[in-house]
Amino acid sequence: MKFKLVFLISIATYPIYIFGQEQAWEELLEKGEQLYFEDVSCWVCHGDNAEGRVGPSLQYGPTPMMMQDQLDSNPQMAVVVAELNPSIDDLIALASYIADSNGHEVTHTDLQGWRAGLELMAANKQDNDTDFFLTERDLLVMQIQDFQTVIDDWQRRAEPGSLKREYEVEVIETYDPGDIKFTPEPNSLYFYENTGATARRVYDASIERTDLNQVVVGNATSREVVTSGKMPRELTGAVHTTVLTPDGKYVYIIGPTTGLPQMTQGVTPSPAGMGMGMSVGSTVLRSTATLLKVDAFTLQPIKQLAVGGRMHHAQIFQDKYILIDTFVSDPDGLDIFLLDPVTDKIIGGVRSEDLGGSTYTAFTDDEFIYVLMQPGNDGGSIVSAAYTASGQHAAWRPFWVAKIDPETWEVIAEYPYRGYRGDWIVIDNSGENIFVPAAGSANVTKVNTSTGAIEWSSAVGMGPYGATLNADETELWVANKGEGVGGVGRTITVVDVASGRQLETVFSGYGIDHVLLSPNGKEMWATSNAEGRIYVFDAMTREQIKTIDMPNRGNAHGLVWVYYDEEGEGKVVRDQGNFHNGINPFDGFTVGN
Repeated sequence: MKFKLVFLISIATYPIYIFGQEQAWEELLEKGEQLYFEDVSCWVCHGDNAEGRVGPSLQYGPTPMMMQDQLDSNPQMAVVVAELNPSIDDLIALASYIADSNGHEVTHTDLQGWRAGLELMAANKQDNDTDFFLTERDLLVMQIQDFQTVIDDWQRRAEPGSLKREYEVEVIETYDPGDIKFTPEPNSLYFYENTGATARRVYDASIERTDLNQVVVGNATSREVVTSGKMPRELTGAVHTTVLTPDGKYVYIIGPTTGLPQMTQGVTPSPAGMGMGMSVGSTVLRSTATLLKVDAFTLQPIKQLAVGGRMHHAQIFQDKYILIDTFVSDPDGLDIFLLDPVTDKIIGGVRSEDLGGSTYTAFTDDEFIYVLMQPGNDGGSIVSAAYTASGQHAAWRPFWVAKIDPETWEVIAEYPYRGYRGDWIVIDNSGENIFVPAAGSANVTKVNTSTGAIEWSSAVGMGPYGATLNADETELWVANKGEGVGGVGRTITVVDVASGRQLETVFSGYGIDHVLLSPNGKEMWATSNAEGRIYVFDAMTREQIKTIDMPNRGNAHGLVWVYYDEEGEGKVVRDQGNFHNGINPFDGFTVGN
């Protein structure tokens, strides 16, 4: 198969036929240096002195033909082609600069040979006008295969106006909180973790296995578990998140199913090879469930609530409410809603049909609510990634993010993104950009929230799920969970925020799904629901510094940090959505150092 590289107008053209002249040679080196240090160019991967970073050293002096070969064949070079698109003269200037700055002589004969070699490579890549057979389907695919057609064709999915709906929460039962099991030390930082049954990749026979849910408390400074409380067997459900009230006094954890029939209308049967645990998705996760409110110090439930759906993810909103999204809702329930933790009443929410598709998860910057949307009701969150990754579906309708103003409950923007089955939304500190990892297509996309423009899209690992920014917002860490694609990932991809370039692949635990920057701004904590562990990494060196085993190695989901002041009063400073209560490493406000 032949490839065609279309050269744009050269960044600059230099009279290389007079490179024997001193002035022209200096101009060539100056141009090469300028090209080397462009925003998206060689220095990013190969270092300021070509010594090598994530890319190899270039100090040996590669020829421009070697550079062109990498541009043509190395997927990692795609962003350079897109942003720099170097011409023949540009490549000669780059090769000359790298060679000269590393002590290698470049002769006039070298320059002539380089130009001849590059021109021959370009000629060999020219379209030979061969006509290949095209079916009617081929022609249809070719009309829409470029993602720009999605942007050009985009029409609003959500209904206009306020989409606010209400649901009356029912208190099913109340319980005695029991005796205090955890007493925090003043001026200390702790973490809370909701866990389920013993994780599926625990093979150590010495581990006491359990099928009960637990609320786990640990010291975030020493990085060790302090204590935990098991939920009663009759109140156990399928855990998928951890969330606390803003004052750190109560934990919410999923309860048992409500006993309603499975919500199977419009759901496509799960395809073969969806990976471990996916059978749960087609049964338990398609039934509504209750919500338990747990005392954060006795670690026992005080209340069981019917909220109209099965909680998936949850996070604090405006240091006042709890934003909850659901796997499935009752016929009159809500898919996304805000819960007042003081009254345990829903103050408002939306249903997926009003948003024009199926909802998956929701995130917030404390001003707006961003919802991951999926086209129609064709399997939605459970099977879209699996069908894509297994090749059973050659194409999907576009996936997008809906931006909701909770003051009016109107959709004020929609952002289609590249890829299929987005799992997470990271919102930068300014609110100017969002980052969406997509499980089905194994990529992450950066979207400008003002214009909707896609800044870049980058490949990551298998079935990416959660993600987080580092403290100076130069890196995006993406957890390669293996979500919905028939495997279990065990890596984290670190991506350069400015360019989308992959910086490093960090080895971690199996089934890492949530990765979060800690409140001290120096560590990345990643929860492994396949191993029942939390992995802690140094955010600067990217080295693993601690592994925290959960009690009974229960599968871990979500993560919340609570700081207790000198009076012993608590406040949540970080959950899976954002930082809270005045703590924000992005602005230099940290705790727990």
